[in-house]
Amino acid sequence: MICLICRQAETVDGLTSVNFERGEMKLVVNSVPARVCPSCGEAYVDEAVAVQLLREAKKISEAGTLNDVIEYNHLP
Repeated sequence: MICLICRQAETVDGLTSVNFERGEMKLVVNSVPARVCPSCGEAYVDEAVAVQLLREAKKISEAGTLNDVIEYNHLP
């Protein structure tokens, strides 16, 4: 797909980091599979990946964790 941000390049398979913030909670998930624009770096995750990330962020928030950095491949 052509990047929706820069419209300069076709996205390619790659990895990205996703950041979540809710109140005082901050979570970084590294090595998330995505389609990445080689021109501007914008990353697009599939719907199934996004759902999994949101569930994990909610679980971590509800556990009371304030700051965490995790790897995507360690998610259930």
